[in-house]
Amino acid sequence: MSLDLVNWGAVWRALGATPSDALHAKLLARYAEPQRAYHTQQHLAECLALFSECRALAQRPAEIEIALWFHDAVYDVHRHDNEAVSADWARAALLEAHAAPDVAERVAALVLATRHSAAPATPDEQLLVDIDLAILGAAPARFAEYETQIRVEYAHVPPAVFGEKRGAILAGFLARPLLYGTPALGARFEAAARANLQAAIASLG
Repeated sequence: MSLDLVNWGAVWRALGATPSDALHAKLLARYAEPQRAYHTQQHLAECLALFSECRALAQRPAEIEIALWFHDAVYDVHRHDNEAVSADWARAALLEAHAAPDVAERVAALVLATRHSAAPATPDEQLLVDIDLAILGAAPARFAEYETQIRVEYAHVPPAVFGEKRGAILAGFLARPLLYGTPALGARFEAAARANLQAAIASLG
């Protein structure tokens, strides 16, 4: 699924909403900000492409799709509320576009679920979170690129500190009983993700 206006317009129509003409360009500009190396249009496009493959698994597919557009709309490694601010932006944009209030609230909750700090509350949240984490189960070359991109985003962090913090984050994922709660995505990514995580942790040591 591409990032063009055709797909963008279709998802908003499915939500019964009409966004401002500038919103699409504004979001794409955010994903092209210079401080980003991983949380870019590449990541957004990968998420949307994977969602197009498993769209039938969604209860409210248009809500997941628009949540993916917004899930990293705000990204600054120096702050800890990126997802919350992105969720607020999504909610406000949906309400401004005359989406139903319950739709706006569910989309905001979907964006917040990408904090990965709590278990997803709904099947759609689980699906979106699994899509966001699919990079962990990517082919080795793409996973290695991802790790390099994350290091670039945190270039200001000294190597020893980065290694300790990054290792703890990766070990936290590896310690989960399951990385993916959606059975179809678990079957596709779980084993590869665990192998990638183990290799990445070893490389940091």
